[in-house]
Amino acid sequence: METRRTPPPDRLEVVTVAHLAVFLVGATWMLGGSPPWARTILAQWGSLGAFLTLAAFLPRRDDARPRRLRPLAWLAPFVLFNGLVLLSCRTPSYREIHIGASVRLLQIPSLPTWPPTTAIPAESLHALWLFDAIYLSCFNLLLVIRHRRTLRGLLLIAAANALVLAIFGTLQHFSDARGPFFDMAATRQTYFFASFIYHNHWGAYALLMTALCLGLTWHYVERRGAGNFIRTPAFAGLVAVVFLAATEPVSQSRSCMALIAPLLLAAFIQSLGRLFRRRRELRESIAVPVAGTCAAAAAAVAGIWYVAANDIAARLANTRQQLASTHASAGSISPRAIWIYLQPRFLVYHDTWRMARDRLWFGWGMDSFSHVFLQYNTQQFSKVDHLQTTYFDAHNDWLQAVAEHGLVGTALLVLCALVPLLGDRRRELNKVLPRYLLAGCALIILYAWFEFPFENPAVLLTWWLLFFAAVQYARLRRSSTSGYAPPPRPTGT
Repeated sequence: METRRTPPPDRLEVVTVAHLAVFLVGATWMLGGSPPWARTILAQWGSLGAFLTLAAFLPRRDDARPRRLRPLAWLAPFVLFNGLVLLSCRTPSYREIHIGASVRLLQIPSLPTWPPTTAIPAESLHALWLFDAIYLSCFNLLLVIRHRRTLRGLLLIAAANALVLAIFGTLQHFSDARGPFFDMAATRQTYFFASFIYHNHWGAYALLMTALCLGLTWHYVERRGAGNFIRTPAFAGLVAVVFLAATEPVSQSRSCMALIAPLLLAAFIQSLGRLFRRRRELRESIAVPVAGTCAAAAAAVAGIWYVAANDIAARLANTRQQLASTHASAGSISPRAIWIYLQPRFLVYHDTWRMARDRLWFGWGMDSFSHVFLQYNTQQFSKVDHLQTTYFDAHNDWLQAVAEHGLVGTALLVLCALVPLLGDRRRELNKVLPRYLLAGCALIILYAWFEFPFENPAVLLTWWLLFFAAVQYARLRRSSTSGYAPPPRPTGT
């Protein structure tokens, strides 16, 4: 009997993985890709993904052209979205007015509903450039990758990078640094973590990476069976999960602390369920392994609490102080105080919806929120400095998408994910690794209802990378996990 041999990944697979790995590592370490200079560099590097997309249709070893043509049809929403943005750039809705040395924007009155418009075409084109670079680079996973082990290699690189960032951020935090890279990068944000300027963006990234590490951990648990757990890659994955989970309270990201809890709880329940099934098959007592699992979980929680207790207490004290400053009764937390505390955020949502409603179908244009929202902002002027609070983001990615792209553009963005996800009936989404990857992506979609994670290039890139990795991993047949099975040789007499 002839054993299966696994051929190495071809050159295009290696180049695609290397391109995405450099893309992700660069985005995370360049301040999350937030500064304008970082966005330009990332867009330039990501543009190489378009050449890899074209290279995917060149003849390759063991060519299977009909199989590669199917994902090409899934780019239809992406192409239509690009067409919508490019069309809007032909009709600016604002014009620049020079008053001395300053430049101000003046809205052009009586703009028709059709064609679509945008505030500043140059900014819309730059934002579209970065989005296309990220989307096509990650979409190449569907076009190029043929082996599950290649996908796992890329995911392992992503997990290792996240672990290094978590350790770096924790050391930086406990050294009382007041800016990223031990004060080398200037930032006006009070809350930051590792190389991310905004701690809630780190929280979203860490949430995605925690889901990835949990998926890899369970993959190696199921693959290695009941061997020595400490000597398997699953143990390293579990260590990474603990480190990443601990950074959520250390970075003082309250919302991500709440979102990561159900993910960790689901993994814990899954581990108990696996113990019950295995012990029942072996007809052995479950008391000892269940007690050991609970003790390990309790030790991990205690370790996280020991590391982050002061940060959790400081964040709670800060929240109480904010509530107390908005309520007459000092220090008391009442429903009225909570409403006053949350009212500015809900007012931004209300104003954003008014902005979206005025151009409901096609929106005000990509990356136009900060300019257009000025005329819809109803925040009261501060009694201290007599200045009005300005917003560059709506703190709700869904509302901001409707305001910038309208219902049509937002629907196309949603279809950019739904069409590849539902486009192949042969996918196997019941695999543990794709399930955890998609669970992490779903939590970020939920998070986007009350924050703006997708405005951060590193989070956006990580989301699309994990999403397309999950879809392609589910599409590849089981035989690709263990290797490529060559056709049987003819036997002669």
